[in-house]
Amino acid sequence: MEVNQYLEVFIDESKDHLQAVNENLLLLEKNPEDLTIVNEIFRSAHTLKGMSATMGYEDLANLTHKMENVLDAIRNHKLQVTADILDVVFASIDDLEAMVHDIAAGGNGKRDVSVIVDRLLKIENGETGNSADVPEQADSVPSVGPSYHAEYDEFERTVIQQSKEQGFTCYEIGVELRSDCVLKAARVFMVFEVLEKSGEVIKSTPSTEQLEEEQFDDRFVVTLITQELAEDIVSKVKKVSEVEHAIISEVSLKPLNKEEELVEKRETAAALAEEEVTLYEKAEATEEPKQSKQQAVSNKTIRVNIERLDILMNLFEELVIDRGRLEQISGELNNPELNETVERMSRISGDLQTIILNMRMVPVETVFNRFPRMVRQLARDLNKKINLDIVGAETEIDRTVIDEIGDPLVHLIRNAIDHGIEMPAERKAKGKPEEGTVKLKAYHSGNHVFIEIEDDGVGINKEKVLNKALSKGIVTEDQAAAMSDNQIYELILASGFSTADTISDISGRGVGLDVVKTTIESLGGSISIEAAEGSGSVFLIQLPLTLSIISVMLVEVEKEKYAVPLSSIIETAIVKKQDVLNAHTQQVIDFRGKIVPLVFLEQVFEVPKENKEEDFYSIVIVRKGDKMAGLVVDSFIGQQEVVLKSLGNYLSNVFAISGATILGDGQVALIVDCNALIK
Repeated sequence: MEVNQYLEVFIDESKDHLQAVNENLLLLEKNPEDLTIVNEIFRSAHTLKGMSATMGYEDLANLTHKMENVLDAIRNHKLQVTADILDVVFASIDDLEAMVHDIAAGGNGKRDVSVIVDRLLKIENGETGNSADVPEQADSVPSVGPSYHAEYDEFERTVIQQSKEQGFTCYEIGVELRSDCVLKAARVFMVFEVLEKSGEVIKSTPSTEQLEEEQFDDRFVVTLITQELAEDIVSKVKKVSEVEHAIISEVSLKPLNKEEELVEKRETAAALAEEEVTLYEKAEATEEPKQSKQQAVSNKTIRVNIERLDILMNLFEELVIDRGRLEQISGELNNPELNETVERMSRISGDLQTIILNMRMVPVETVFNRFPRMVRQLARDLNKKINLDIVGAETEIDRTVIDEIGDPLVHLIRNAIDHGIEMPAERKAKGKPEEGTVKLKAYHSGNHVFIEIEDDGVGINKEKVLNKALSKGIVTEDQAAAMSDNQIYELILASGFSTADTISDISGRGVGLDVVKTTIESLGGSISIEAAEGSGSVFLIQLPLTLSIISVMLVEVEKEKYAVPLSSIIETAIVKKQDVLNAHTQQVIDFRGKIVPLVFLEQVFEVPKENKEEDFYSIVIVRKGDKMAGLVVDSFIGQQEVVLKSLGNYLSNVFAISGATILGDGQVALIVDCNALIK
């Protein structure tokens, strides 16, 4: 079979099944008696096993099969759910995820899982510390022969009797598959195919439906009417792959006496009547769901490779550039028909832009889903009791941002658990509940997505942070005296800063949170901190909805054009030069009661200056968190939607420039990184 065409679907669906197993295992830990959760986990594992075997990934299929055996023992009440058993199952999931990621990266999915397989086998065999409570396993049935005995109704007995009268022989073939058989239903099908070439199969125990659904252990019995020799039949069956044993015996029916015959007839009639009623009830019960299912089918979805969406986005970005060019030409020519056509095209392309951007939007749930499992493991490692509360997981954000935000969030959550949440005894002594809470919240506001990481732990020790910053030379005594509480808290985001008394591998090894800050700012976002000592802390991340098409204010400095993102702008202003104040070496203005420093873009970007004198400054007031600055420009051009283009590797370190865009007249305008200009 050519599997490459199915590889992407296999990888996507495998990740979905593993995520479902992870989530359900966490639920099972809280509700160990709920077998519906076990059945859900078993179903996902079973599907993953079948897909892996079909695709030829044997290590993946075999490990899933061993894990499935443990889950089967749990749902059949042979094992009780314990934290130790779940630890081993979670470890299995880690290995399975590693194999799937290897396959996604172009590998063969091979991995040495012998250690975890041994642990699963020990659990399956009852070696979990509570073996006395484990009932005798099904493997106690002797391996030489089936664990089922075929019973025949009156009709089957008649068929067997008449076939014997016509010179045929009726055999029961007991088949035992290998215990590590992956696709049991497929092997059963192959056995039936062999037997049907030798005669007529009149019965199987368990039933064919149960065999197809793999609702049996490793053994089953097939009743066959044939004229072939018993040895030949056994030989053919044993040639089927993964058949461990095959034994054959001739069926000899004990004649029924009149009373037994009457009882059997009554039982058969009652069973048929009951089956008819059951089928009728099922038909009534499923009539309404069928209608709802037909309605649901109309909402169809397809999987689209993200590379195709990226290509579509790039093509549309070019269309946006040409749209701007057309709008400019239309304005210059002032032709009514051309104006009308361009206006209609702009409106349609605007709707198209909305659709394309929405196609690229992904719920933050795809990132948040990995955290419950991580928090559980960290809590066990640190001997803490922690509850992770996730709010707003359905909030959508651009895929480009999603790809980058995962690691910073991991770092912040680990930091909250390690440094923030106290030990249970310490929390109890403070009058807090023993279980600490980490709250992960996402929500939209304007053109931004906000993500909050809040904990009810020790908060941040302001004095400790300040003393550390002074000793490291991050701030001076004068600067420290003028800093607000939030500014002091944000010092922990400085490079190389750490307040940890002992360096651990849980939250950063003393590297600090500067990597988090750098990553978030590279996405055009910002991070701020609020804290109350003894009560907890809140890390607030602000991110743009999308990174590719942004709204800007075009400004002019001398003969060069720059684009300032609207998301950073508070307002524009015209200020007389005589109203500009001098504070030390910095020129400032009084803006609505606040002192705002001025940043002259012609000096920052070293623009060649022409000798011209004006009595006023054109200023763009921009903000970064609580801080503001006034960007001094020559003139305002207007608001426009532009396509953000990277400057490439050669110009990757240009100060205060985040990218460039092509304007309608073909000129290139640099996009100003306001965050870099605000100190």
